[in-house]
Amino acid sequence: MSAVANPRLALRPFLPADAPILAAIFRASVEELTADDYDDEQREAWAAAGDDEEAFADRLAKRLTLVATLNGSPVGFIALEGGDRIDLLYVHPAAAGQGAGAMLCDAIERLAASRGARKLTVEASDNAQGFFAHRGFVAQRRNTILLDGVWLANTSMEKALPAQGRPS
Repeated sequence: MSAVANPRLALRPFLPADAPILAAIFRASVEELTADDYDDEQREAWAAAGDDEEAFADRLAKRLTLVATLNGSPVGFIALEGGDRIDLLYVHPAAAGQGAGAMLCDAIERLAASRGARKLTVEASDNAQGFFAHRGFVAQRRNTILLDGVWLANTSMEKALPAQGRPS
């Protein structure tokens, strides 16, 4: 009789050596998971932000970045900027819908609240808006951003965080 361990999701901090795989996850997520909401030109302009792996690594290193792993391999990541803004949240298409995104978001919400943040904000892509709304984020306004000469839309959303050790 042989036994196989169930696949396990886990979290760990970002390491500089993660940059190439996280850039690949970022590009794959944009290219494969956003096709219903963004055209080819928009997805190409967006995904290109992961092409310069040194700049991408620097961006992740300057934020509180957590990595989700499945059986030890990175499958997603989240980056918190300035203590109260989710800058990046991406999960590889092969792992989408398996709980990595929720686990990453739960962890960042707890960390931000424990550090005194009263709310979290995010600029949610059209395909991510439902995920964030399900988690209690409320749409504030629509935005259009220019990226490499291409216009993309997103939505500013925010969520109030529970007080954790801060005065009321």
